[in-house]
Amino acid sequence: MRGKKILITGGTGQVARPVAEALAEHNEVWCIGRFGTPGVERELAARGITTWHWDMADGSEQALAGLPQDFTHVLHSAVHRGEDGDFNATAEINAVATGRLMSHCRTAEAFLFVSTGALYKRQTLDHAYTEDDPVDGSADWLPAYPMGKLATEGAVRAFARVLDLPTTIARLNIAYGPGSYGGVPMLYFRAMLAGQPIQVPLEGQNWCSLLHTDDLVAQVPRLWEAAAAPATVVNWGGDQSVGITDCIRHIEALTGVTAALVPSEVTRETYRFDPALRQKLTGPCTVDWRDGIERTLRVMYPQYLDGRRVAVKR
Repeated sequence: MRGKKILITGGTGQVARPVAEALAEHNEVWCIGRFGTPGVERELAARGITTWHWDMADGSEQALAGLPQDFTHVLHSAVHRGEDGDFNATAEINAVATGRLMSHCRTAEAFLFVSTGALYKRQTLDHAYTEDDPVDGSADWLPAYPMGKLATEGAVRAFARVLDLPTTIARLNIAYGPGSYGGVPMLYFRAMLAGQPIQVPLEGQNWCSLLHTDDLVAQVPRLWEAAAAPATVVNWGGDQSVGITDCIRHIEALTGVTAALVPSEVTRETYRFDPALRQKLTGPCTVDWRDGIERTLRVMYPQYLDGRRVAVKR
């Protein structure tokens, strides 16, 4: 993409920051948010990105006053996760902020909302979820989060129709890569380093569709191209099905660090996606998950890979 004016929320996070930095090379990119991390605005400015302060919890009409409205593309990744367990506040903050944002940017060519696969109704551990599978917005590991995403999807669908704003709802799987905190695989590695237990299912393993930063960044323009009113809904994950336990064992083999896997009735549930629709919209992924994990570790934890050349079965 070139010559566009792009608005990105959640621009300091695992998903949106690499997108913002990549697009800023040939476009005018704005990131809006609270910017609570010291120095992050300066880092974004050094990449040619304009920052503007916005608090999602401010649901008033004045929250976006003064922000330009002539953006051609919007990526909305910011989220109130509801870690305090307040379901009503989580629904209110996310849905209202998103509706305000869509109204503010109603003339955009495309609006992309980052949702989550965690809102699907849980089936078997290895079930390949399609966009038509039933949802219930239930997750024991963070109960309010998927409910908030589901409520916001409703708002996004409504505003896409009412405003005639071409929109894509992308239900994200696990994004990972050498930026921010590295994604869920690096959360597991940090737990391994600390000797902390990692909960796994009593039988079998959780499955997911890991999406490396390189593929995520490359697919955003295609997801904008797929935007429509009514909104396009697509599962946003990688092409490969990955067992979480297999992923952790791969990290063990690469680093020599042992994981303490503990069978449990409650785990951080993950979801395997059927990639057919996403492949049709964006084309195939380019990063094999094993290579992606190794590349991420080499950037974030090189001391654990230096001198190790492990032959990994593919």
